[in-house]
Amino acid sequence: MIKAEEIQTGENNVAEVPIKALAPKTMDENPYMGRNDANIHHDGYNSDTTDAVLPVDIYSEINVSYEKVNPNASPAIFFDSYGHAVVPFQGGLAIRDINADETQTEGYFSPKQNDGGEYRIQSSYSFVDESNRLVCPTSNNHVLMLKATDENGNVLPEFEKVLDIDIKAAAEAALGKTLDQNLLSVVFDYEGNLWFATGGFRIYPDRKQQGTFGYISRSAIDAILDGEETDLAEAVFVYDLEPGEGAENGIAASKEGAVILTNQNCYLLQADNGVKKVWQTPYESVGAKDSKEGDKTTGGGLAWGSGCSPSLTRDLVMFTDNQDPVNLMALDMKTGEVADTLPVLDELPEGTQVSVENSAIVYDNGEGTVSTIICNWFGAGSAKLAETDSDSSIQSYENIYDVNWLRQGNQMILPGVERVDTIKTDNGYEMKSIWCRNDLADTSILKLSTATGYVYGYVQDLSTGMWQYIMLDFETGETVFSMDVSSKPGYNNMAIGMYAGNSGNALYCPTGYLELLRLQDRFVYLPEMLYRKVDLDKAMRNVLSQEAFEADGGVGSVEGWLSTVTVENVHPNTTVALRMKGLSGSTDSLKLYAYDVDSILQEVGSELWHIQTEDGEEPDTLSETELYEVHVTVEDGGALDLSNIEKEIKISVVLGSQAV
Repeated sequence: MIKAEEIQTGENNVAEVPIKALAPKTMDENPYMGRNDANIHHDGYNSDTTDAVLPVDIYSEINVSYEKVNPNASPAIFFDSYGHAVVPFQGGLAIRDINADETQTEGYFSPKQNDGGEYRIQSSYSFVDESNRLVCPTSNNHVLMLKATDENGNVLPEFEKVLDIDIKAAAEAALGKTLDQNLLSVVFDYEGNLWFATGGFRIYPDRKQQGTFGYISRSAIDAILDGEETDLAEAVFVYDLEPGEGAENGIAASKEGAVILTNQNCYLLQADNGVKKVWQTPYESVGAKDSKEGDKTTGGGLAWGSGCSPSLTRDLVMFTDNQDPVNLMALDMKTGEVADTLPVLDELPEGTQVSVENSAIVYDNGEGTVSTIICNWFGAGSAKLAETDSDSSIQSYENIYDVNWLRQGNQMILPGVERVDTIKTDNGYEMKSIWCRNDLADTSILKLSTATGYVYGYVQDLSTGMWQYIMLDFETGETVFSMDVSSKPGYNNMAIGMYAGNSGNALYCPTGYLELLRLQDRFVYLPEMLYRKVDLDKAMRNVLSQEAFEADGGVGSVEGWLSTVTVENVHPNTTVALRMKGLSGSTDSLKLYAYDVDSILQEVGSELWHIQTEDGEEPDTLSETELYEVHVTVEDGGALDLSNIEKEIKISVVLGSQAV
């Protein structure tokens, strides 16, 4: 295992951040959920892993969208199928332009304004479904479905509420009991049933609060969406939990069913005209963790049991318990049996408390290895959560976070980030630690990009007080890139996740200073007009699979990423330079392909493009550690131009390699 003292941080040199692409994550897409950051953990597996491209230190810059309406910079961002950003807004949800200098609202649903209600939408566990509707649990125990766009993807100025079910009332009627716990989280299973769980961020067993979980049948949801009368008594099914048990985080789902982790047990559940418990696996916890007298921290953890939502692979359920030390647990998806466990974050300085409160990154490479990255979170949770009248299902900064952490930053939390691999062997599974960092304190919900091979985070350098974007090498844990933001305390990112979207060139991070940051690569420029800056929000990079490359007309092997760029106010012929990494081989074998208006790849004539180094040399052989530039000349309205707007060009190009 690599220790922190053995890890050297890298300088911001493009040659030191090569592309280290991993195989795409292995998972079954949920047909009832949207894709591309459809919820706060990216997908229904809660993997916090994306196959999308993220910045890789190509003349990186940080851009800002200011917030002047909401009390906080857009937290809990997720994206619909058209690429619109969905964010909390005045107690509800909105689609907003989070790339504008001042964040602009395009459409919204506000409970108070649109519904006359005093409730709030619980944005952390809302998500986008397959039909681009927003599915939302609320603070008054309802589930809403909101139509946010029309059939062509145009944003509705006011979202249409197409479904509204009082889950708590329906569950109480089915149970014949009063529920003391509030609705917390929801998810669709692979048959479209909507699973729900009650609870909060601290459910103390000895307080005997009555909770439940269950589902609304898909047939009932479809009937309601079709405007039919529906008897919820025949459509809402619940499971009778023992008082004192409840969920403390989100739900996950795979083809095997819904996985719910409570403060005491992990369950695999299926819909079978009632809640079918496939298995139930208990785990141990030492209970809620708080700072002790004399500690430098004043807060603690959030949960009584495991603090993380369960994360899935096709074969395993991954989560941490809440013992001392904390253990990473892997359960067999089909049986619930413990496949293996391993103490994590157990080599930190003596006396370091550990509380894992964010879902772990889980990456299944499809070849028998599941990598999990776990972060310590201790100190960020509010000590007030221990009070008997605390309702920790209310997701507000004031309610769940330690005030001193909010004001003073990461000096008020404890460090620890570790990668553990769970490896399939002939005799089952074996866990081993790959690397551990005892010098990083992070609450930002790290995100892994398989396209780049790096883990992305937002931390504070405790020696300077500087908040920073960072990149960790997935393989080694080394910090290969950091970019300073500010040393002001308010640039704390409030324990909200990193969001990728689908542009392939933006990593979003909210802050307490009403600024939504986005890290971007300046990977495109105009060599004939260096004074002009191309709008990075109109510059995209995407992984183009070999299968798609060939199907669309490419010949040979796809090289690098698909670059799609729009440039405004152009001259009749404009040269666009695209900076690229990760290329190798002979330049004689390369061809450039561009999509035409019929979405077919066409070979670009050699007279219209070339590849060069930053110094202008045209090399014979390419090296993966070098930064290259592909220069392509585009005629406004010509064959390569995908835009029908005069004096605007849009190109979408990719390199292909053929044997020489």
